Amino acid sequence: MDLDVFVTTHHAEWDRLDHLLRRGRRLTGAEADELVALYQRTATHLSLIQSSAPDPMLTARLTQLVARARSTVTGARRASWRDATRFLTAGFPAAMYRTRHWWVPTALLSTAVAAMIGWWIATHPEIQSAIAAPSELREMTRPGGQYEAYYSSHPAASFAAQVWTNNAQAAAMCLVLGAFLCFPVIWILFLNMLNLGVGMGLMSSAGRLDTFLGLVLPHGLLELTAVFVAAGTGLRLGWTLIDPGPRPRRVALAQEGRAALGMAIGLALVLFVSGVIEGFVTPSGLPTWARITIGIVAELAFLLYVYVLGGRATREGEHGDIELADRSAELPTAA
Repeated sequence: MDLDVFVTTHHAEWDRLDHLLRRGRRLTGAEADELVALYQRTATHLSLIQSSAPDPMLTARLTQLVARARSTVTGARRASWRDATRFLTAGFPAAMYRTRHWWVPTALLSTAVAAMIGWWIATHPEIQSAIAAPSELREMTRPGGQYEAYYSSHPAASFAAQVWTNNAQAAAMCLVLGAFLCFPVIWILFLNMLNLGVGMGLMSSAGRLDTFLGLVLPHGLLELTAVFVAAGTGLRLGWTLIDPGPRPRRVALAQEGRAALGMAIGLALVLFVSGVIEGFVTPSGLPTWARITIGIVAELAFLLYVYVLGGRATREGEHGDIELADRSAELPTAA
């Protein structure tokens, strides 16, 4: 394509589109129709230039022109309660349901790794001595020691807020860093499992594994599931860079990235629930069986939410992405 000839042929259309955009709301009906037609035509021109004769200055000008025109044509749309309801009842559960083949194996493998680390530490005294001095280990694992005092060392409300913030940051990092070919996600996940395995191993070596599980399970079931969902989604996002499937890599990454961003918001709500349980239920005076039952109920409610609501939304065509009207056009519309 001869770029000079192309510019000479179409620059009058671009100037006319720019003129109509400057007039804004003062357009007549015929001028509004003309603006839409010029917007579609300019989007096609931009696509042709990008694929055949990329010119940085011309591409920048047309990109800005198309963006302004699209904003004028589609109009700004404010978020509403309908959007929040759709997200909570369809978009978020569908996104988790669609990624279950990633986060369920992630959960199983990670739990197995934590259990192996715990067994290794519990059965090897030399490893325990490398972690801390015997007096420090006794202080950590004794009744009322550091492991137990941790959950009641701060007021319940502030402790729950702190836990929620830390866990939400970890989940968001897993989602965001997945774009870096999965490796940061695997490292974050390993550190979490290492911390869990160390606590399990040390308390088991002191004959207090039941106490440790009684402290961890009430909030840990839901909390760890949320972390596994975030990690699995991050891994899927990273794999999309490697194998985007039938979609163009840019389109695939945009779709999965938008869904992951939505999941970060949804998982923050899930982690808020686990933070409340950790702040108010775990250190409470309830019997161990009652605390664990609360944790199991919360976990089952979450799984039902994913598999019932998410499965139904997925079968109805929901993907967890934003609504079609709010997405950028993947292909320009020919005039």
